[in-house]
Amino acid sequence: MKFENLLVELGGFGRHQAMVILLLVIPRLTLPFHFLLNNFIAAVPSHHCDISALEAEGGLENLTREQRLTVSIPPQEDGELSSCQIFSEPQFHLLSDFSNATHLPAVPCQSGWVFDNSSFISTLATEWDLVCDQRGMTKVTATIFFVGVMVGAAIFGTLSDRYGRKRMLLFSYLLSIFFAVASAFSVNFAMFAAMRFFTGMAITGISIISIVLCVEWVDINHRTLVGVLISLDWSTGTVLLPGIAYLVNDWRYLTIAVTSPLALATLTWWWLPESARWLIANGRLDEAHYYLTRCARANNREQVMMDMKPHMLSTVIMSADRGNRKYSYLDLVRTPKLRRMTMLTGCTWYGVAFTYYGISLNITGFGLDVYVTQLIYGAIELPAKIGIYFSLHKIGRRYSQVGTLIGTGACLAVNLFVPLRMKLLRTMVAVLGKGLSEASFTCVFLYTTELYPTVLRQNGLGFSSFVARVGVSLAPLVSLLDGVWGPLPQVLFCSVALLAGLLALLLPETRNVRLPETIEDVEQTRKRSISTSEHWKDSESVSIN
Repeated sequence: MKFENLLVELGGFGRHQAMVILLLVIPRLTLPFHFLLNNFIAAVPSHHCDISALEAEGGLENLTREQRLTVSIPPQEDGELSSCQIFSEPQFHLLSDFSNATHLPAVPCQSGWVFDNSSFISTLATEWDLVCDQRGMTKVTATIFFVGVMVGAAIFGTLSDRYGRKRMLLFSYLLSIFFAVASAFSVNFAMFAAMRFFTGMAITGISIISIVLCVEWVDINHRTLVGVLISLDWSTGTVLLPGIAYLVNDWRYLTIAVTSPLALATLTWWWLPESARWLIANGRLDEAHYYLTRCARANNREQVMMDMKPHMLSTVIMSADRGNRKYSYLDLVRTPKLRRMTMLTGCTWYGVAFTYYGISLNITGFGLDVYVTQLIYGAIELPAKIGIYFSLHKIGRRYSQVGTLIGTGACLAVNLFVPLRMKLLRTMVAVLGKGLSEASFTCVFLYTTELYPTVLRQNGLGFSSFVARVGVSLAPLVSLLDGVWGPLPQVLFCSVALLAGLLALLLPETRNVRLPETIEDVEQTRKRSISTSEHWKDSESVSIN
């Protein structure tokens, strides 16, 4: 008996599966909130040197605020006041002759900075003066968070495969709440950085466990739909985040606000089922029978389980060591086909994540404020997901993955040659690239869960997520390379997207293919799913390459 056949009998996508998806909406909303939070809590408002020391020396009392700034702060070549320098003494002649102001000697800010609080009451930059020589620290905070995500992917991948999806999901909820709230009460930058690292480590459990739990409860015919539906949580979160950030523009309160949904998620966790696939694969047949019976009852298929006893589920997975063997990440590279697939999925994930966050964490290039830019970036994701749903269904996972990655790279390449003065065209191309990069992320999550066997699925997704977070961690730092050569970050993002798209061509297609249960299923030729009218007859399967 194949587990896919049993799921079809129980209702491959009914009220039970819809309940699982809905219960995971709340915690999954916190993912884009935290992953993109740095765009707001680390924003750098307009600023200039504090001129109070010059004012204290006297002579500026009869000047307007604008005149005081003119004689105290040197202008830049574009005419804007310098953000990082101040005159050592007032230059009163600038009130009548401003022509040679850029050539006057100036010194770094001596008494701190004055920030424009019209958009943000408080950010990391205003709290700890992360500007000028320290400006890179705002990017480092994002890197620190994603390094935590990278570590968490490896940890939760192993723990979830060993101790179960549901138990580790609750553990992730509680850890995320604790460390996120602790970061909001940080008394210095070092404490904040440490708490953000642990927040990233904890919250990644929600990301990788929730999608696996959903996919493992649906049949083949509905996996594409469910994969896209789950990803809508992310798109919804990206649209809601700028609104929340606009209303709560103090970084401490904002951090708590975007974490608060996890408190409700902790309460609704009790209604979540454990993965029946995982329970059977680990020999826990009584529990699997309990959750399968719940599924049958919710989907009005009680008759399927009436004569089914727990011990009968032992025939679902033909693995001699399923109840005893503990799988690890080393099992991903022990056999040839699985090893090759692991390397290719890792490269694909790196390219998808590196490019996506390279675009998403750079929201200052539109000439609009960060709230509007984030809203535009979020709004494009819905049509992108609709498009990828039809693409996954019609042309399959492999070519959808390849097409979205190469399309993203092409958009980045085009903007390298579009003049900066053509803002509208650059904006349109950038938004298209953002949509394609989101589509590639939606695709890679579903694709990966279908490639790995049940006994290693969480480990495989954990490894892939780990590699992806290496790319995500580097993306904020790569953006600092614009100081070396302006287009360099974009060239790197473009090149990685194109290379990852070409490597994805080497992965096998999984559309209408049964989820592999064991390592042996991967090493052998995989089978297409059988029609629902003949779903108990394995002899109707057709081999594919």
